Amino acid sequence: MVMQNKQHFPEILRRASERMELIFGLELKEVDPVSHSYALVSKLGLSNEGSVSGDKGLPKTGLLMTLLGVIFMRGNRATEEEMWEFLNMLGLYAGRSHLIFGEPHKLITEDLVREKYLVYQQVPNSDPPCHVFLWGPRAYAETSKMKVLEVLAKISDTVPSSFPYLYEEALREEAVRAGGRFAGRIGTVVQVRPGPRAMSHCSTHI
Repeated sequence: MVMQNKQHFPEILRRASERMELIFGLELKEVDPVSHSYALVSKLGLSNEGSVSGDKGLPKTGLLMTLLGVIFMRGNRATEEEMWEFLNMLGLYAGRSHLIFGEPHKLITEDLVREKYLVYQQVPNSDPPCHVFLWGPRAYAETSKMKVLEVLAKISDTVPSSFPYLYEEALREEAVRAGGRFAGRIGTVVQVRPGPRAMSHCSTHI
């Protein structure tokens, strides 16, 4: 590094670390204070085996956590339209390949579904047919609503408790897990029940 820029290094490192955490779900940790060496570690609560990787080995866990956050914020199920509104904000569009994430439509409706991180299914009796996204069983097993809420809070530069309703729900889930009753709850949570909200907001957005 150029000598005159050394004073800016801590701030540059901090900002780079924040972006890696939000986009890729990686935290930059100092492993040797003497030599100032660092390592990238996953901060998202997903198991190492469960880390989602693309063709080039770049992690997609950061995007996955934010997608899980969208679902959580939408009452534990998000319409296809709502998911695409979020993805479009990130510059991800159906049919347009992305350098890191590949083709987004395939990623969220096939890849993450096949790996059981997301559930993608049609709302029963919807006409015209519309689809919703839910957390998959692997997402429930490898992360939690509290961890997802922490990511959302980090993005918003706030704390989880600033989202009272979501925070209370995340705390309830933590209590259920602590009581050992969460396994029986997964099957109940991921069932889609058609209602006014799903029917009025559903649309295929491809």
